[in-house]
Amino acid sequence: MLKKLYIGALIAAPVLLSAAPTLANEVDRHVLLISIDGMHALDYENCKAAGTCPNLKELGEHGVHYLRTTSSRPSDSFPGLMSIVTGGSPKTLGVYYDVAYDRVLAPPAVTTNYGVAGGTCTPGVANGTRTEYEEGIDFDYTLMNGGNSTAYTITSDGKSTSPVIDGGYLAINPQMLPRDPFAQCAPVYPWNFVRANTIFGVIHQAGGYTAWADKHGVYASVSGPTGTATPSNVDDYYAPEINSNVVPMPGIITAAGFDCGTVSTAKPVATTNPPYVGSVTGDWTGNWDYVTCNDQLKVNAVLNWINGRTHLSGKSAPVPTIFGMNFQSVSVGQKLIWKGIKGGYQDAQGTPTEPMKGQIEYVDAAIGQMVDALRHAHLLDSTTIIITAKHGQSPIDTNRFVEPGSSPATVLDNYIPYSESVNNPTGIGPTEDDISLLWLNHSSDTQAAVDALEQAQLSGAANLGLGQIFYGDSLAQLFGKPGIPVANGGTGGDPRTPDIVVAPNVGIVYTGSSKKQAEHGGFAWDDTNVMLLVSNRSLEPRTVRSFVETSQIAPTVLQILGLDPKDLSAVRAEGTPVLPGL
Repeated sequence: MLKKLYIGALIAAPVLLSAAPTLANEVDRHVLLISIDGMHALDYENCKAAGTCPNLKELGEHGVHYLRTTSSRPSDSFPGLMSIVTGGSPKTLGVYYDVAYDRVLAPPAVTTNYGVAGGTCTPGVANGTRTEYEEGIDFDYTLMNGGNSTAYTITSDGKSTSPVIDGGYLAINPQMLPRDPFAQCAPVYPWNFVRANTIFGVIHQAGGYTAWADKHGVYASVSGPTGTATPSNVDDYYAPEINSNVVPMPGIITAAGFDCGTVSTAKPVATTNPPYVGSVTGDWTGNWDYVTCNDQLKVNAVLNWINGRTHLSGKSAPVPTIFGMNFQSVSVGQKLIWKGIKGGYQDAQGTPTEPMKGQIEYVDAAIGQMVDALRHAHLLDSTTIIITAKHGQSPIDTNRFVEPGSSPATVLDNYIPYSESVNNPTGIGPTEDDISLLWLNHSSDTQAAVDALEQAQLSGAANLGLGQIFYGDSLAQLFGKPGIPVANGGTGGDPRTPDIVVAPNVGIVYTGSSKKQAEHGGFAWDDTNVMLLVSNRSLEPRTVRSFVETSQIAPTVLQILGLDPKDLSAVRAEGTPVLPGL
């Protein structure tokens, strides 16, 4: 019988356990996977020392903490999450940013809410288009259900009410998706955009029940490819839209005690941009308390899953084999400047400001709710809890924060597609945060474009804060050669690889927002060094100081569950190992 074997035995006997092609019915193991977006390893060490995260500290007393964990590069949420659940890097996954470019795909049928222009698709002909996988492709991202007209909520008495908080993947407007000319111009759903299978796919196909909650409908991408319009590898997916306008939620009390029924309703702001239907203020990320309300909805979903219910507690369901969520509270705590009050940190050693400390305390309390629920359901011993982050946040030392007033895309406006131009009044703009990803009209112009960037910096024409420029061989080493595959009528290369990547000096942020003092997406240590804790009651506490990557989480999850890590195609392609020290 295997049901008494937990993580210690699983890691010690990978050959035996890898032989099992499916999850045996008598094996009752679970993995709770949590991403605290923005959470550095330093944040975890500091909050333990300060006594502000007692629940995380307690998990560490039965866990392994990895001090030198690296997220994906670029460290955007989309590649960051997909790296965690596939075991691969952007090179293998073809996922570089939530807004990127593909030299083969064709534009969406209609213009997206953020201005990716609709266009034509000619079957069998490579086109090239912006790819957008965030809230801008919802039917209406100003609503928490993303405009999904079939969504509903369930009240405590079990009755359905008006559509409010449950949109899920059905919030995605398929007419706003890029289309594949080599698949009859079918829309490319986010789970099919990813080039590798995921732990959700492997576990689902092995007979396990799967569940996930995240900030946008598009992050049903955790399903991995299905070849259909449904992310069927995720049995229960929940996504209360983080960028929707805030609404009072009577009866929702956060783990920190904030009453979400008291939030002030924000009014949408008028805009002159026709495709843009949303509000530039008033979403859940604009206030430290409000973002915890949005996170608490996902926390409540996790509690329902632990108690054998669906995410809104409407129906009975198996306790998931793999389940979890992301928190936005810490990320907002790091970035936000609200009414002149700064979140983030007081210094370069990561001493949190009061707002930032409050966000960590909230997340810790919410995780405490999950641990208590697992204990009461007699599932704590059989559940491995993995806590990490899709990305970090840079700079920790906010004194280094600089908005240069220009950007690589501005300098190279004549070289890049109009869809990415800063001079396109209705476009979505370039892929630039504290990183700049550049796809050129013609890859043959790469050297000339790089020369233009360096000349602009040297001459003082633009203060770009150029740190390191990756292109040609240096870029190919990381991501492969850009181009159009021979099978799609090109001369070879990857249609999604940028032509140029600029990793600016630490503190340089190109977004130009007066409400933020940090960003993520780049290659800097503060962007990429994230918390990683693997906790199980059978583990002795240990700190691992060797370098690891968040991509190693995926094969480790499968090994914990008695499945073969090599069932993940990205693990096979990149040789991704399980985490050491378990």
